[in-house]
Amino acid sequence: MINSLSEFLIEQGYQKIKLKLTKTNHFEIRAKINNVKGRFILDTGASNSCVSFGSEEVFKLKTKKSKIKASGAGATDMDTLISKKNNIKIGKTNFKNHSLILFDLSHVNLALENHDCEIVDGIIGADILKKGEAVIDYKKKYLYLRY
Repeated sequence: MINSLSEFLIEQGYQKIKLKLTKTNHFEIRAKINNVKGRFILDTGASNSCVSFGSEEVFKLKTKKSKIKASGAGATDMDTLISKKNNIKIGKTNFKNHSLILFDLSHVNLALENHDCEIVDGIIGADILKKGEAVIDYKKKYLYLRY
């Protein structure tokens, strides 16, 4: 007999990933991009997963100019780059050949620093969450992804 959401989801092929709630009330998650570890904000409202300008070498990203303009967190009309064919791993779940948007996340990291939080490498957005059929347990602070 299934006694909890966690047991039910695990029985359905999901993995359980611990989330850290920051002082700014964001969930932080660890992930690997091209086998390099990073710290990310989990953002269900972000349409695309992204990393900050300057992360190209760190995460082994091949980038191209993009016509897409980014906006969010009080900033608008920001220039972007795109990086295709990246491998993103969260827990045991692999997202292969995934595209990432690169833009200036200094405004996000400045806000985090102003609240004595650690800066992040990027944002895990709805694109990854949809692919992984994500379920978020806000009360217990877990992300469940199907793998």
